[in-house]
Amino acid sequence: MTEEDRNVGPLAGIRILEVGHILAGPYATMMLADLGAEVTKIEPPTGDLSRQVSDAYFASLNRGKRSICLDLSSDEGQRKLGELAAGAHALLVNLKPSAIRRFGLTYEALRSHNDKIVCVALTGYGLNSGDDPAFDYVIQAVTGVASLTGDPDGPPTLPGYSAADNSTGLTAALGLLAQIVSGRGGQLDVSLRDVMLSQLNYRASAYLNEGTEPKRMPNGAHSYYVPAQLFPTSDGTLALFITHDGFWRVFAAEAGIEGFETMAERASRRDEVLEVVTAVLARDTASGWEQRLRPLGVPAAAVRSLPDALEATPEAIVTAGDFRLVGSPIRVEGYEPRYGAPPRLGEHDEVPTSSV
Repeated sequence: MTEEDRNVGPLAGIRILEVGHILAGPYATMMLADLGAEVTKIEPPTGDLSRQVSDAYFASLNRGKRSICLDLSSDEGQRKLGELAAGAHALLVNLKPSAIRRFGLTYEALRSHNDKIVCVALTGYGLNSGDDPAFDYVIQAVTGVASLTGDPDGPPTLPGYSAADNSTGLTAALGLLAQIVSGRGGQLDVSLRDVMLSQLNYRASAYLNEGTEPKRMPNGAHSYYVPAQLFPTSDGTLALFITHDGFWRVFAAEAGIEGFETMAERASRRDEVLEVVTAVLARDTASGWEQRLRPLGVPAAAVRSLPDALEATPEAIVTAGDFRLVGSPIRVEGYEPRYGAPPRLGEHDEVPTSSV
């Protein structure tokens, strides 16, 4: 395979327009750009709001894209939007529903320019559900995610990253590609609320079908599997995830624990099992247990800081212009992504429309 072949991504030739701010939408289109799609950000004269956070923040969501400044409230901006839509496979918009409609960023508004264009509206509650504020943490609160996170004796809490935005971005990218593959244009509606409810899958099913109301568990314990949670050790914290009896047999042999042979027994005697496991794990460090259990195939890892995790995974770090970033999580055999620099605001305003 030639060097040129390795730089042709699976989405080469796919042209995507992006309108929006901050995280969910830009993350979706960056994942597509990493796979070879040509992504053009349509930014207002003031730019994507993430430019106001920091250059590193903006770079983490916008590497390898083009940037065009348009005032979509003007006649000239709308004319240019139509030209861009005529040559695009898809448009992904991350704005309030009223703004999406006001700026003509729906399939209904753009189909006269291109009846094959796929228009994805990424919103908080749905394209037809109003403009209620819907940032990541708000959605985690309203869908019950926050109520399931944290210690049961403490307040609800949130994970240390934008789980709702990132998950919705990936879901929107999946829907966009599915509709392109279908060969039909059309409107797609993806909301943060619906994505997070969907990701509560077995929790929601247990409630809807069995009446089991979920609750927070100490140390992030799994509601079904035992033992599967965080454990203190003599130095550091260990994540241990025993999901079936085979794992338990191997772990128990290494740890010197007898009994509790089935998951049903361990679940019914949860407190007793956790007491025994906690006492045993206190005899070694978190890193020591990781080194002992991983070669045996038991899912276990010492809790690392982000700097430690990045240092342990240098192959995940890429260079995009002047920035070091975490690269695409999708590895395509024979393809090496070109991680381009994040665009300057309006950097590609003068590029002819025909090349978009």
